Amino acid sequence: MLQDSGHIQEMETEWLNRKRRRKALPEVTPLYTEIDAKKSMNLFKGCAYNEWIELFDGLKIKFTDAGHILGSAITEMLINENNHTTKLVYSGDLGNINIPILKDPTYIDNADYIIMETTYGDKLHGDVFCDLKELVNIIQDTVNRGGNIIIPSFAIGRTQEVIYALNNYVESGILKGIKVYVDSPLASESTEVFKKYTKYFDTEALRLVNSGDNPLEFTGLTFTKSPQESMDINNIQSGAVIISSSGMCDAGRIKHHLKHNLWRKECSVVFVGYQAEGTLGKRILNGEELVKILGDEIAVKAHIYNLQGLSGHADKNGLLNWVKGFKNKPKNIFLVHGDEEAQESFYKMLNEEGFYSHIAKLGEDIYV
Repeated sequence: MLQDSGHIQEMETEWLNRKRRRKALPEVTPLYTEIDAKKSMNLFKGCAYNEWIELFDGLKIKFTDAGHILGSAITEMLINENNHTTKLVYSGDLGNINIPILKDPTYIDNADYIIMETTYGDKLHGDVFCDLKELVNIIQDTVNRGGNIIIPSFAIGRTQEVIYALNNYVESGILKGIKVYVDSPLASESTEVFKKYTKYFDTEALRLVNSGDNPLEFTGLTFTKSPQESMDINNIQSGAVIISSSGMCDAGRIKHHLKHNLWRKECSVVFVGYQAEGTLGKRILNGEELVKILGDEIAVKAHIYNLQGLSGHADKNGLLNWVKGFKNKPKNIFLVHGDEEAQESFYKMLNEEGFYSHIAKLGEDIYV
């Protein structure tokens, strides 16, 4: 993932520098490169879930399954100072419930203080199974109109969950003869990682694996790797489901697929993940009629859908239920990682439920 990020930065920087050279502006350099990322790999160490790790005298940590993406973790920290132990729990990104493949987020028994994300602290997701049925309807309607279905998707997690869902509908005969292209080298590599670590799958996914049915493979599914294979997809005018990253449309091959399909009224763009303010994905969702992609103004004529039930993040009820899962109320909950509206809304919800909470500000020092 880090290497892919470095590669994207190099490609985006090269594209930007071509424009800067034409304007006689100085060239810029990427923050880091693919080679830099590769060199950093020996600094990483994998750790198992549910094992206490002593980093140094007075500090132990334990990772538990956060249910957000494969390998995502809630971090429990035991800090001992002056013979007094304080427990901090950092939620990380908490996963949505009932999402294909992954287990639901782990409930933690106790904590003195919680550091907690609030990505969807002001929203409720739709039902995941209803959204999956809607995805099927969108695909069928779009194919009948003679268009393509473009799904901007995070390469790790969301892409595999969409593949898993489409596998069920293809093998049951509900979707017949569709061509699905996963156009992201990182997504292709990540899918192989998912196949390797099936022990972390939920009960239903494990049942399929143990029966000999790989839920991440089906007839009509193609993973593309080379730039030429990616460009060839843009020659397809109808009947293709194109899953590509980045999920917020600000980088990667998805920008090319949007450039070729967003202006076509017979096509559909289906968002299945969070779109941050200021991103291309968010601007499309907000209804902008004209967006700039790779230097060109592109009209937004395609049908636009937002299936929030497929989000990998817990909604406000999921966040609240996770907090309520602690056997004893924490002394304070520090809210991070969320838009201002989401943080304010969840802050009020926690207070109404009798929890003490605080919206952490950038650069703020907090003593506990």
